[in-house]
Amino acid sequence: MAKITLKGNPVTISGTLPSKGTTAPGFTLVKSDLSEMSLSETSGKRVVLNIFPSLETSVCAAAMRKFNEKAASLKNTVVLAISKDLPLAAGRFCSTEGIENVVTLSAFRDTDFGSSYGVDILDGPFQGLFARSVVVIDEAGKVIYNQLVPEISEEPDYDAALAVL
Repeated sequence: MAKITLKGNPVTISGTLPSKGTTAPGFTLVKSDLSEMSLSETSGKRVVLNIFPSLETSVCAAAMRKFNEKAASLKNTVVLAISKDLPLAAGRFCSTEGIENVVTLSAFRDTDFGSSYGVDILDGPFQGLFARSVVVIDEAGKVIYNQLVPEISEEPDYDAALAVL
């Protein structure tokens, strides 16, 4: 179990992110139109997983906007924004914000994603949500970058994540 912080207060998460060089764990999550999407559907593409607690926080919303902006210029790459937000709420956020280059996915039905990726928050005010993290996967499904953001209230290192692409 890893430790991170929320505004300086220690928070425990369920595990560790998938290691570089390993095959990314598969998943099936819910898109904003309530259809399902599996990681296997991105086969042959580069994938950025933007994992976060909730779009209802300013940092998560800012990260979504930034990945949307950056994703527009990425070739053969899909950005998946993953949280436990309800799919319809994520869709409304994207519609309101003009987010068109990111696919939102909800793990509200999935009990395995958080443990597979080691991002379940186990205590503190965000208990039950996901820790802010980024995982980048290559065309062959291998993890080529990961970052568990040590302070939940901070944004991820976009430049480092996108530099591997």
